[in-house]
Amino acid sequence: MDDKSEIVELALAWAAAIVANDAAAIGAFMTDDWVIVGPDGATSKADFLGLIASGDLTHDMMRTVGDIRVAFYGATAVYTARVINSGHFRGQRFTADEWTSDVFVRSGIQWKCVLSHVTPASNQDNEYPQTQST
Repeated sequence: MDDKSEIVELALAWAAAIVANDAAAIGAFMTDDWVIVGPDGATSKADFLGLIASGDLTHDMMRTVGDIRVAFYGATAVYTARVINSGHFRGQRFTADEWTSDVFVRSGIQWKCVLSHVTPASNQDNEYPQTQST
């Protein structure tokens, strides 16, 4: 398996753990200092996993649409994709269409995510060519 395929498979496995709402499995993909940055600011690994563990944040679907981009910079990989997901946040149903970028670093033979960033996608494109579901 080449490095790009390894990162894509890693991202899909991480998405599967998120849809399974398994905080321990999700956390295994992240460094201790991981953060996710979105429209409301930055959320730490502990806070994100706490929301999952408490049931305040659940996902029931996560689907990658369109092309996936993976770029390497030494022992760092940047994964960028458009993701459609749905679930519940504190009892309220949500659906999201977002561009996501994940920054992975390699330590030995293992890749872990240090930073995730999500940006809402524009509503200009309603066609989703290639789909990878989890």
